Amino acid sequence: MTRIAVALGGNALIRRGEPGSTDVQRHNLEIAARALVDLAERSGAEIVLTHGNGPQVGFLAIEAEMAAEVVPAPPLDVLGAESQGQIGYLMAQALHAAFLERGITREIAVIVSQVVVKTDDPAFAHPTKPVGPIYDEATAHAHAAERGWTIAPDGKHWRRVVPSPAPLRLVEAASIRSLVEAGVLVIASGGGGIPVAELPDGRYEGREAVIDKDLAAVVLARAVGAEGLLLLTDVDAVYRGWGTPDAEAVHRMSPEEAFAGLEAKAWPAGSMGPKIRACAEFVRSGGRFAAIGRLEDAASLAWGRAGTRFGSGRLGLPPFTAPLEAAAATR
Repeated sequence: MTRIAVALGGNALIRRGEPGSTDVQRHNLEIAARALVDLAERSGAEIVLTHGNGPQVGFLAIEAEMAAEVVPAPPLDVLGAESQGQIGYLMAQALHAAFLERGITREIAVIVSQVVVKTDDPAFAHPTKPVGPIYDEATAHAHAAERGWTIAPDGKHWRRVVPSPAPLRLVEAASIRSLVEAGVLVIASGGGGIPVAELPDGRYEGREAVIDKDLAAVVLARAVGAEGLLLLTDVDAVYRGWGTPDAEAVHRMSPEEAFAGLEAKAWPAGSMGPKIRACAEFVRSGGRFAAIGRLEDAASLAWGRAGTRFGSGRLGLPPFTAPLEAAAATR
């Protein structure tokens, strides 16, 4: 059976300008879940899910900061684990309800996932990823001296910055694959996974870092033997000249074109760059296709009818049909 790894961007839970309440996240996930169920049912593919956690792990860091005089603040890897459980729980409930709307019962499992990184990854010497609350300059420098943080300006404020090392492998890969092959819809590697280093004696130890969720999605896709990779966001496609009057959507892109554009800095590292790199690397390493596009276009992306598609391989999908909800409305 065809297997597709699907990564949801942070907008699936909290859209730009919205408050990050649990009610808001539940509402947005109801919409996301219907799109994912539509993809699963129309394609007949085994779907493996992952997701971002940027806003949520930031909220947890702020909570820890404000409660530090009462409760010891946990390290960043523990906050990442907390966010995986929180988001996974909300996603699993939304998916269960969306399947029930169509008279389907599916087993859904959320796996708290550790991702191995190299202790000597160059990223550890150059932290760049902002996390947690904003501070004034004096407070930021005080925290840096007291806690050993690296800090950097963020607009008019200052924030802690942490490394973003490359993901190597999933600790729970065998368990995740077994569940997928047993027909379970798995949610794993949330937020890029919990960064851990493997020690000489075989133990794992958490690292204060953030792994790029799109690159981690490639690791997940490889771990489960996925043929396709979908990166779902709030933009309909990759654009050349984004934000300019000459902006142009790119509907097809080869790995070679992607890497050349990245080298030329055509797509910033802070926006579409990591997604393009992830898709190009997945296809170059043997994946049949990858695509970037809107969450609501998930099924169309799988058939190559929307978004930006990488690779020319085709999946063994049935003929393209109208969305199930639209088809139901015409009966």
